[in-house]
Amino acid sequence: MAKYRLFGVGLKGKSPVISSQHRINCYIEKIVDEDTEETAIIASPGMDLFCDLGDTPARGRIEVGDLLYVVHRGTFYEINNAGTATSRGMLSSTSGRVDLSYNGDDVILITDGTAGYTYTISTTTLATVADADFPDTAPTNDFSDIYFIAFGPVDTFQISEDGVTWDALDIANGNVGTIVRGIADHGELVIFGNKKTTFWINSGGADFPYQPVRGADLEVGLAARWSLAKFDDSLAFLGKNSLGQVQVYRLQGHTPVRISDAEFESIINRYSTVSDATGYAHFHEGHAFYRLNFPAMGKSWEYDAASGLFTERQSGLSGERHRGEMCVDYQNKVRIFDYESGKIYTLSATTYTENGTQYPFEITSKRVIKDYDPFSLNKLYLDFETGVGLASGQGSDPQVMLTVSRDGGRSFSNEMWKTLGAIGKYLTRVEYHQFGTADSFVFKLRITDPVKRHMVNAALFE
Repeated sequence: MAKYRLFGVGLKGKSPVISSQHRINCYIEKIVDEDTEETAIIASPGMDLFCDLGDTPARGRIEVGDLLYVVHRGTFYEINNAGTATSRGMLSSTSGRVDLSYNGDDVILITDGTAGYTYTISTTTLATVADADFPDTAPTNDFSDIYFIAFGPVDTFQISEDGVTWDALDIANGNVGTIVRGIADHGELVIFGNKKTTFWINSGGADFPYQPVRGADLEVGLAARWSLAKFDDSLAFLGKNSLGQVQVYRLQGHTPVRISDAEFESIINRYSTVSDATGYAHFHEGHAFYRLNFPAMGKSWEYDAASGLFTERQSGLSGERHRGEMCVDYQNKVRIFDYESGKIYTLSATTYTENGTQYPFEITSKRVIKDYDPFSLNKLYLDFETGVGLASGQGSDPQVMLTVSRDGGRSFSNEMWKTLGAIGKYLTRVEYHQFGTADSFVFKLRITDPVKRHMVNAALFE
């Protein structure tokens, strides 16, 4: 009896003939046990509500010690570990992303592209930067060595030791055309234009401390300002290469390493809008993830450094983009910020909803063929952890919904349901039988019940 392995690492991009595979809200983990190697497919974690600042999304955030600071509308909030928000002052703007940096001592600098603000932690004082030499239109900032740095929006960056006093002479040209974003990383300043990236190091010069790193310029730019994120001891971002195509990169030193493959790039290069893409990174149970959202397209994707794969992320059951827009590690927990409201969530491996809302676990298989001739399939075994039903309500009898395509993944049959097992029914087996005869088969399985959803591969038999 022939046996087929069903789920691989492909992604449907250009054509289902190349790959029919797709993953939603899950990630792959290799499990090596003595002389065997299995592939586990694990559901993405759920989220619990931590804090709610009201309608409209948060604009920016930074974690400092035991406190979380968030800009929401025009208010600068201090949030404690109980999720209690206290207003610490007002900005003059009420919308658009802001950037925040911390000097490691007592001051946070905030820029929004129209003004600058300093927040002194010890005195809980928010003040507008009044110095006439401050570059009010700088949309991004960071802190490195002993300096606050304000970047752009033209091709200049400016430094200040305290964030309050700025000198028009403490300025340099970033050599990228127009600065999209600047960031401090590994002791250097990395300055991104839309077609070029440069690196700067503090050489200790008396007139101006930062000098460009010679020979390190990249012919890759930043395609979307807020896609840049610190990721797995590196930087990840949606970049634009010299030919104008968008690709996903991570920096290794001064080298941009492409982490997207041709299939994923065929998807995102068909998007009509990518300049609004946003990104963030987080760790979860030994995996480093980089999230990439495309707001205008209503799509979210997540890259897993462990497997090197992209998976689609969705919230709700209607296929909408994931709710996460930003994140921060606060009190050793990942806090996710909603793209549509002021809600802040806590990522949780033991929560199977997103603040009470169900979300799907879905996998589409390889295209199963046999010598390009018609053949019959008689049994599919899905090796799930079973007996995971809830004590009552939705999920007390959780179901796996399976559909089958016999035309290469273009259309699928009606759903066939099998139980994952009520609570404690650990001997439940998820099996399907008699799929008929076809030239090829593609299988799609989906679970929407709010229960644990872990699978160790699958087996398909003639």
